[in-house]
Amino acid sequence: MTNEWLWILFAVANFSMLIAIYRIFGKPGLFVWIGMSTVLANIQVVKTIELFGLTATLGNIIYGTVFLATDILNEKYGKDEAKKAVWLGFSTLIAMTIMMQIAIQFDPGPDDIAQNSLSTLFGLVPRIALGSLTAYIISQYIDVWIYTKIKTILPEQKFLWIRNNGSTMVSQLIDTSIFCFIAFYGKYPIDIWLEIFISTYIIKFIVAVFDTPFLYIAKKFKEK
Repeated sequence: MTNEWLWILFAVANFSMLIAIYRIFGKPGLFVWIGMSTVLANIQVVKTIELFGLTATLGNIIYGTVFLATDILNEKYGKDEAKKAVWLGFSTLIAMTIMMQIAIQFDPGPDDIAQNSLSTLFGLVPRIALGSLTAYIISQYIDVWIYTKIKTILPEQKFLWIRNNGSTMVSQLIDTSIFCFIAFYGKYPIDIWLEIFISTYIIKFIVAVFDTPFLYIAKKFKEK
């Protein structure tokens, strides 16, 4: 299976699981999802892949579900709940970074097989986490702010897609700019860095459009 088809299936799986978690557990499920997906996105982003002829980082899909989850919270429960979720994801990522930096400092046992892999994976996390934390908190607050403003101007149900896509596409551009500069600038040649930046935003743009039907589905759910 090609990366492109796998990426599409991966996107469907991610958004479907988010909606399923929300359907089963309601608002608490969204908070749990945001914490989990924030951590997983920052692990997956270490891996680069070839997608649609471009070099891109993995993790864009699951990171996009964070924006969908906060948009659902904003739409159905208000901006205060969305902001609370933003800080939950922020705190979860800090906790993961601290714990894993300590974990890889332990001397491995003679039969250990994980230390090198963990060091390779999480040795990059501090810089990635710094970029992600900075980009995350700024872009998520902008996402919540734009969504709220659009909702105030266009509150009708038929404008739900504008609220979702308008807020996410702008905030994702800001997120990509901040993250790629802090996490990857100087690590790759400038042409590869620009390719990662452009491809990352294009993919996030596609993900933002792709998540719209799932927001409409979530909108119809009744709180248990």
